[in-house]
Parts: sequence; C-alpha cells; structure tokens
Amino acid sequence: EAMDRAMEAGIDDVGIGVLFGLELYRYEFAGLLMHAEHLEAVFGVGPHTISVPRIRRADDIDPSTFDNGISDDIFEKIVACIRVAVPYTGMIISTRESKACRERVLRLGVSQISGGSRTSVGGYAEEEPEEENSAQFDVSDNRTLDQVVRWLMELGYIPSFCTACYREGRTGDRFMSLCKNGQILNCCHPNALMTLAEYLVDYASEETKKVGFEVIERELEKIPKEKVRNIAKENIEQIKNSNRRDFRF
Repeated sequence: EAMDRAMEAGIDDVGIGVLFGLELYRYEFAGLLMHAEHLEAVFGVGPHTISVPRIRRADDIDPSTFDNGISDDIFEKIVACIRVAVPYTGMIISTRESKACRERVLRLGVSQISGGSRTSVGGYAEEEPEEENSAQFDVSDNRTLDQVVRWLMELGYIPSFCTACYREGRTGDRFMSLCKNGQILNCCHPNALMTLAEYLVDYASEETKKVGFEVIERELEKIPKEKVRNIAKENIEQIKNSNRRDFRF
C-alpha cells in the first residue's frame, strides 16, 4: 500500500526487497514476486530494483537465534528464480554477504554490488572509534572499493558507475520499455565504459587502472554502432587527458 501511494504521487522508479530470515523464506519469496506482479499490473512499471539481504549479526542481534535463516544454496536459488521471474529488474547484493557468496550470485543475475560500505552513523565521513559502535549490522566483505572494482574486472565484468538514466529522465515506463526490449544496452554499455574511465583516472590504484583500461579498450570494440563507438572513444580520451567529465548517452 505504501509503495502504491508513492507511485500514485509520481515516484515512478521504486525498489523492493525482503530481509530474508524473519519469516519462512518460501512465504517471503512468493510475496516478493506477487508485489512485483502487482506493480506491473497496476502501474505498468515493475520494480526498478530488488534487494536480497539476509539477517546479519549486529550489536544486539544473533542470527542463529532466528528459526528461518537460509543456507547459501537456498539463497542462490532465490537469486536465480528472481532473475528468471523478473528479468528486467536490477538485483542488489550488499557487503552483508561474503566475497565467496557474492561471486556465486553474480553469475546468477545480481547486477548491482556495493564496495567499501560503512553501516555506522557518519561512517563515510570519519572512522568510528572502537568504543562507539553504531553499525546497523556487521559487514562480511570488508574490501575497499578499489579492490572490489578490480575483482569484478578480473571476473570478466564491467563495473559501471552510471546514473545517466535518472538524469536523462529515462525512468518509469520509459525505462521499462527500453529495458524489456533490450535497447537499454545501447546506452548502458558505452556509459559503463565512460564512467569506469572516470573512476580509474580520478580514484583507482595503478594496478586497478592498468586492468581497467585493458577492459575498456577491449569492450569499446564490442560497441556495435560505429558512431556510438567513436563518440565513446573520443569521450574516454577527453576523460584521460582533460578535466572534462560527465559524458553520457
């Protein structure tokens, strides 16, 4: 009901998700898919993203005391079934999960992944003193963003920092139509390469930069439209050799 009110008020991109472990996972999974189906039927726009968090240890929470926890194998099945049932949605997995678990579900359809996350109040602004723990939950993947970006590229993925669709107004039914017919790839692929180039130039370690530009050079040649390919190449050269940023299709 709250999601319906939000969409009726004009918010046309919404994300849904279940914190698995609080209730029987079959019930939660069925409810999640029914919610996606409802949004599609009523508004013509399914969820932009689906998150799949599991209960993790926190200050006063012990996951082992919950009866409805799910194994890694069941978790993988949930991710795979969501990807089959809702193929157009982005699927998010956070640093709650370990490196090994995240690697397994990336192959099954997860498309958004965090790195270098802090769950404490003000955690990105300054280090939290050990005696003060305001973390919402324990993080299982403690690698830096640089390490996560390099790891993704070494696995054969293209890390993307793109936000072009929001900024170009490709949201709601406009986004869904492009996503469902596959045309969004014409924007996503070059935008991913250009935003990755920005990250590499501005923030990456030398090792990550080397791996990243090898990926970019290889992937640029896969852009099917010559005009788009040439524009992307030119923009990436400007990113490397000037202060110009924020190129997007």
